[in-house]
Amino acid sequence: MQKAKGFTLIELIIVIVIIGILAAIAIPRFINQASNARKAALSGLAGGLNSAASLAAASYRAANNPAATTADMDGTAVDVIPGTGAGNGFPKATAAGIGTAVRTLQGFTAAYAGTTATFDFTTAIANCNVIYSETTGTATITNTGC
Repeated sequence: MQKAKGFTLIELIIVIVIIGILAAIAIPRFINQASNARKAALSGLAGGLNSAASLAAASYRAANNPAATTADMDGTAVDVIPGTGAGNGFPKATAAGIGTAVRTLQGFTAAYAGTTATFDFTTAIANCNVIYSETTGTATITNTGC
């Protein structure tokens, strides 16, 4: 008489249940990673915008010419807010302003309106963007929809 080799039905069911439990735990975590990646990309863009605005303002103020309407950033003219006030030298919320100062917006699209510029992912996601304000020279992240 030969002894049968293989798994019993109960052993197979237990393995399937364990795999199901692991999948139920792991899948939501992987789905959440896409949201985390979008939030990280927004943080990176906001940091780039803030740095570009600070560098443009520093270049403008170092030139000490309050009548100038551009700042020289490594040979590239960036449209800025002229004058001697608190916001002088910050790039304007235009393509020739902050759009030029930040140099690359790969993966994002820009919409310029008045004193603000909104940067969205190329595949627009509601409430998942960065807004640059020329009056303060800062970028604000909106990530509630990411």
